[in-house]
Amino acid sequence: MSISAPTATRTVSNFIDGEERPAAAGATFEKLSPARGDALSVVARSTGEDVVAAIEAAKRAQPAWARETPAERGAILRRIAQLLERDQADVAAVVAAETGKAPKEAAGETGGAIEMGYFVAGEGRRLYGKTTTSAVPNRQAMVIRQPLGVAGLIIAANTPIANVAWKVFPALVCGNAAVLKASEDTPETALVFARLAKEAGLPAGVLNVVHGFGDEAGQPIVEHPDVAVVSFTGSTSVGRMIARVAGERLAKVCLELGGKNPLVVCDDADLERAADAAALSAYSNAGQRCAAGSRLIVFEAVYDRFVELMLDRTRAQRVGPGDEHDLGPVINQRQLEQMVAGVERAKQAGAKVLAGGGRLTGAEHENGFYMAPTLIDDAPLESEIACTELFGPIATLHKVAGFDEAIDAANNTPYGLTAAIWTASVHRGQEFLARIQSGVASVNGPTYGSEPHMPFGGLRDSGTGWREAGTEAIDVYSDLKTVYVNHDPTRV
Repeated sequence: MSISAPTATRTVSNFIDGEERPAAAGATFEKLSPARGDALSVVARSTGEDVVAAIEAAKRAQPAWARETPAERGAILRRIAQLLERDQADVAAVVAAETGKAPKEAAGETGGAIEMGYFVAGEGRRLYGKTTTSAVPNRQAMVIRQPLGVAGLIIAANTPIANVAWKVFPALVCGNAAVLKASEDTPETALVFARLAKEAGLPAGVLNVVHGFGDEAGQPIVEHPDVAVVSFTGSTSVGRMIARVAGERLAKVCLELGGKNPLVVCDDADLERAADAAALSAYSNAGQRCAAGSRLIVFEAVYDRFVELMLDRTRAQRVGPGDEHDLGPVINQRQLEQMVAGVERAKQAGAKVLAGGGRLTGAEHENGFYMAPTLIDDAPLESEIACTELFGPIATLHKVAGFDEAIDAANNTPYGLTAAIWTASVHRGQEFLARIQSGVASVNGPTYGSEPHMPFGGLRDSGTGWREAGTEAIDVYSDLKTVYVNHDPTRV
């Protein structure tokens, strides 16, 4: 299948029961280009009627899909990954157009989705349970996995094709059918994936995609009694609502939420390399990572020098949608305005903006949603700017006297997703790993960069304890069945 690179406004439809459909009510919305601000596509604006149709299609398709062996399901998922690899450049072009990120970054993200597909396809040959002993004579005891039914998948726009892969592949290999609510900011990416899944031989109804806004298309998924598991990636505030609404009907809920991730720089660190990692953690992907390093906690002895290095790197960031740039625009106008307002409130509260702080203007950035890479000093750890995820290229600096104070500062957040430390001491590194309250921790690395075969998720306001990616994702999308088989040796 050939996917033409985005060049003009297109129509993006829902994908229900193997067919592309407009919204039942005929409503649409415009998806704007983050890089240029003009219309990129016209998208189906779904409501509860469309969601019900998708859930019913999934419910019809799921029993037959579950009866396929896990190996057979994995073979179809492998074929999807192969088609993603075949069309990697074209898929990346859609990702780049919808997000504004550079083509090479979009291609790398697509590569990550491909690797996730291959990894999960292999789980079809494993999907391990457990065999153990029984206290009862002549009885075999074991645990096997069983699908949940219909999975409701709601994703964010920051890494759209990777986000699709992280949820769809493990949900399907476990024998569930899925209803995917794509981000309204990256609808075509999800549709492209669904088209490839159909080409790969995925039965109609096993994967359905609906487009639209959260309250109109996302909430009906969360509320529907036939959706057995809801997996959501997005803001903590929305995650709380999902946990409350889905919890009332005792649905399983997996939440991968925000982060306000610390990067600690010790006085024995390689400061040049630490500053490189800090700049990448704070600014790459326009800071639109739940794993972004937005709090830089630095020992007093090297603070002034580190600030100089960070300022050099912040001012050197090239902002634009091309491969020659370091970061692109943020995803939409509303997000940009929230970032600018957040920085302005920090200034009014006494924080010092060392670089950036506002929207980029001028011919190169005209009409696009470009936030200047922003570095802020003198913001207390308990201040709004240091505690609230802005999801943009904004980092705060915090001075500490030593290691214990750095650990306290790093843990002084409602979140607990990722963390990093830069040090030459194996002792400091190991103690950091033991004491940091996070789901992911790194020594002498950035705050992001999790791999498909490793679990990812966080504590407290960063999630509900489930992990995505890795074999641990199988736990989200399957349930356990304890099985006893008795035999009578006298009847042999």
